[in-house]
Amino acid sequence: MKTKVKLLASLKIWIAIYPSITAFLFLFGNQLATLPLYLRTLVLTIVLVPWIVFVGVPFIDTLMKKMQKRN
Repeated sequence: MKTKVKLLASLKIWIAIYPSITAFLFLFGNQLATLPLYLRTLVLTIVLVPWIVFVGVPFIDTLMKKMQKRN
């Protein structure tokens, strides 16, 4: 994979992950705070990895394609 493609993929993933983690912790942070760190991490990854793979990144891809068509 070329560097430009890797950078673009990394940017898409980051754009999907950052707001998703922030929203998840905002909504469920207090409930998760009572769990040990390893369980909080497990819950976070069980919920967010599929969200990012099946919803977040495809949504970002769709937005980017629409923006490219406009230009």
